[in-house]
Amino acid sequence: MDITTLMPVIPLWAVFIGSFLIVFLSIFLGFRIGDYHRRHGAGKGDAPIGAVVGATLGLLAFMLAFTFGITASRFDTRKQLLLDEVNAIGTAFLRTDFLVEPYRTEIQKLFRDYVGLRTAWIKEPQRLPELIAESQEIQDRLWTRSVEAVANTPNQEITSSYIESLNEVIDFHTKRITVALMYRIPTVIWYALIFVTVLTMGSVGYHFGITGGGNFILTILLALTFSAVIYLIADIDRSLGGAIKVSQQPMIELQKKIDAAVP
Repeated sequence: MDITTLMPVIPLWAVFIGSFLIVFLSIFLGFRIGDYHRRHGAGKGDAPIGAVVGATLGLLAFMLAFTFGITASRFDTRKQLLLDEVNAIGTAFLRTDFLVEPYRTEIQKLFRDYVGLRTAWIKEPQRLPELIAESQEIQDRLWTRSVEAVANTPNQEITSSYIESLNEVIDFHTKRITVALMYRIPTVIWYALIFVTVLTMGSVGYHFGITGGGNFILTILLALTFSAVIYLIADIDRSLGGAIKVSQQPMIELQKKIDAAVP
């Protein structure tokens, strides 16, 4: 099963509950095994068990920090790519003034429509595949008309800067789609995290049982804490539908600016 493609479609509340159940059941099972061994006289080696529990908890903490670092890094990348794309579109739009008519007006209208599509998914995220396809169609039309405009513009040196800006617009579109929709926490990391969690929480429960120090409230708090961290990681890992999102305000402001400039 590919968790990488499954995680974005699972509701976040289900991720939280699933994480809670994994931790709780692992502790419970470990406790029952430890309690059984204690009642049958196997509780004398509790000191080494405590050291192992501490080591596995440290390893689990490292795994959580590593996984969170991956999602946080990609979240920062998404923010930076948004700003880069806004700057690229804004620069390319300004450089359309170098083009001759009637290409200038037509290309400026295409940029207006293009930015409109880039902000439309905020209100209609379910239409994202359709909006991406329409954006790529406008890119093709922009490129075709821009090549014609440059061929009919006397100063080729000036218009070459516009072509360079348009090329950056297309590049950043591809980068944003790739980072936002294709890059996810690898499946092997999710499996490793689940595996380490089960073993760690099982060893915690076993230590509770072998020492007779089980605490139901502590078990609940531990499960809730771990689930909250997994919830946060899963939320940041998805670009759509989560509570933590990259603000699209820079693109919205650009849309307002272009709408005011293009009748």
